Amino acid sequence: MSNCDFRKSYPFLAQSFVRENTTKLRVRYGETDQMGVVYYGNYAQFLEQGRTEWLRELGFSYKWMEENDVLLPVTNLNIDYKLPARYDDVISITTRLRKIPTFRIEFDYEIHNEQDELLVIASTTLVFINSITNKLMKAPDYLIKILNENS
Repeated sequence: MSNCDFRKSYPFLAQSFVRENTTKLRVRYGETDQMGVVYYGNYAQFLEQGRTEWLRELGFSYKWMEENDVLLPVTNLNIDYKLPARYDDVISITTRLRKIPTFRIEFDYEIHNEQDELLVIASTTLVFINSITNKLMKAPDYLIKILNENS
């Protein structure tokens, strides 16, 4: 299939590969503890938002992938906490694809506050699962194609 045919088959895909994405969000009151700092478990959700927006910038979503029989469970999560985020802070989550995916996809993250202070360094590994067979699968061709043609 030529690039032109590929774009016709998947018109929703972004025109250029995005290896890095930055997502901004405001810390909500319910995400903090009694001391007014973000509860440590909520950072995993922030990372998920970063990944979701990274995929969306490519032109598709988790929802679309799930509708097309692909699941992406997290198999590894590492977080190094440097400084706390606080209630009402606007934080920037930078999500970077580590390498072209195979059976797994790996991301690195940094979270900064509005003063550009580094709050968190993190990484996640997810695997591709076929939702029909519930078996490990290679990264979908449409994902590999767009990543390779624009890397």
